[in-house]
Amino acid sequence: MSLQLLKFIHLLGITVWIGSLTFFTFIAAPSIFKNLPRETAGEVIGHIFPKYWILGYVVSVLTLGSLIAISYTQKTFPAVRILLLVIMLGLTFYSGLVVGKNATNIKAEIKTAEESVNKADLRSRFKRVHALSAILNLCVILLGLFLVYLTSLKLNL
Repeated sequence: MSLQLLKFIHLLGITVWIGSLTFFTFIAAPSIFKNLPRETAGEVIGHIFPKYWILGYVVSVLTLGSLIAISYTQKTFPAVRILLLVIMLGLTFYSGLVVGKNATNIKAEIKTAEESVNKADLRSRFKRVHALSAILNLCVILLGLFLVYLTSLKLNL
């Protein structure tokens, strides 16, 4: 694979990943919750999240893989950028596979719970899981912006 193609894949991965996270977090999700009833908005977001995470999984692997291939080709080792990508990849997979699955399970339990006490407890658990998800998402965005900055230092425009 040519070096230029690897660089293209790397830059495309970063921009799609951070762009989609930023758009969804700060534009799409707030707009959905502002314009739809809360329960309907939650269902819409629930349908988007699996695709959102799959996109994150794919682009995180491509972005990291392309940087490793570029490093091998150029006989360099950008340790900080590789470390950032490994952390971002780990947070993305953990958020989708563990935290997201937990949130989905709690939401299903809320729908089937009969007692209001149980529902209140489940809603409290969901809020904690949602807060963790938001923190992980924000961490990936911030690390991604730092990665974009570090990558821009290497650009030759």
